Amino acid sequence: MSDRLVERIAAALLARGEWLATAESCTGGLIAKLLTDLPGSSGWFERGLVTYSNLAKMELLGVPDAVLAEHGAVSDECARAMARGVLRAAPVDWGIAVTGIAGPGGGSDDKPVGTVWIAWSRRGHAPDAHRFFFEGGRDSVREQTAQAALEGLLYRIREAA
Repeated sequence: MSDRLVERIAAALLARGEWLATAESCTGGLIAKLLTDLPGSSGWFERGLVTYSNLAKMELLGVPDAVLAEHGAVSDECARAMARGVLRAAPVDWGIAVTGIAGPGGGSDDKPVGTVWIAWSRRGHAPDAHRFFFEGGRDSVREQTAQAALEGLLYRIREAA
């Protein structure tokens, strides 16, 4: 993970006077850790929620039970609901939500290990979500998820300028 990526995100958010929060499942707080490794992150990073269980997704982010029952936690619908939920849960401008199967178990034919949904939200706009298929073991999937989430955020912040 490049420290420069987090530095670029920090600079962009600070320049705009905007704030970020995360809602993480499969990464277990890794994204928030990477963001807060940068000194001064308290000036643009507001909070990180680790919503590993379905109950946490429902209670902390307001993910509807029907979304989880019909589509599962690893889905476009859940990722988008998490991204909307983190904006409700925090006074921020931007949100990142990640949900996936880091392995080694838990995969299926339609959702193999390495399947990850990442959603980005911006206050006042509909969330944007993308599915990824990452290779490697548990740590590798989590690291690739964090990298993709942060790259996607920086891209969206720059596009919103």
